[in-house]
Amino acid sequence: MGARTAGRQAALQMLFGVEVTAVDSATAIRAFWREFEADPEGRDYADAAVRGVTADLERIDELIRKASTNWRLERMARVDRNLLRIATWEILTQTDVPRAVIIDEAVELAKRFGGEESGAFVNGVLDRIAEESGRIDLDRDDAERG
Repeated sequence: MGARTAGRQAALQMLFGVEVTAVDSATAIRAFWREFEADPEGRDYADAAVRGVTADLERIDELIRKASTNWRLERMARVDRNLLRIATWEILTQTDVPRAVIIDEAVELAKRFGGEESGAFVNGVLDRIAEESGRIDLDRDDAERG
């Protein structure tokens, strides 16, 4: 498992914990790393994701609400909701990570940790968020025009 993949997985677990226990992100991060180890790059990425998501939660949640027609954010499974939050944060801030990679990683984690239809749901919502935020992978678009 790559460092960022491990970081995303750790961030998912931490954000899940933040929701369940209502602790702040700093407390969740400290508690998580007391129990688990990670390589430094994965750990740094997880910590940045958790801090980034919690710092910009209102904006991120609003983007998810707009993109997830027929699904209220509060009714989504916690895994799906937090994967969408992490990937939305990445789409908005991690310009060095291709859009397709962000979405693919979120879909794989949704398949691994979510329900039967989580992968398709996460994929559809993130595709809309990426489109509406103007996030385009030039290489992929160039290849499609090819």
